Amino acid sequence: MPIHVFTSKATSSQMQEMLESFSEMRMIKIVVDIEREILAGGSGMHYECEQLLLGDGSEQKDLWGANWFPDEQGIEFESLINIRPHQNRSIIIQDKTICDKVERITRNYFEGVKP
Repeated sequence: MPIHVFTSKATSSQMQEMLESFSEMRMIKIVVDIEREILAGGSGMHYECEQLLLGDGSEQKDLWGANWFPDEQGIEFESLINIRPHQNRSIIIQDKTICDKVERITRNYFEGVKP
């Protein structure tokens, strides 16, 4: 299962590949860098996307995990990587401004792309 890093619009084939990990749920785990405005998706765990982006120069404070549902074109702001004592005390992103950034960046790359 390939993890893709997006700096431009996703393709249908990339979307299909990322769905392989959770094909029955029709869900893609993603991690968004809200500062660099890039995202990684397609792993079995958010942690794998997070590590890939950290290795690519992202900073921990800027990385937020979410789930994308391509059939509904919807997003869920939930991931274990979001738990940070000084920033966020839940698996769900609590700060609306961060949610808005995560959603805007995700929609920039994924909106309208069907597997």
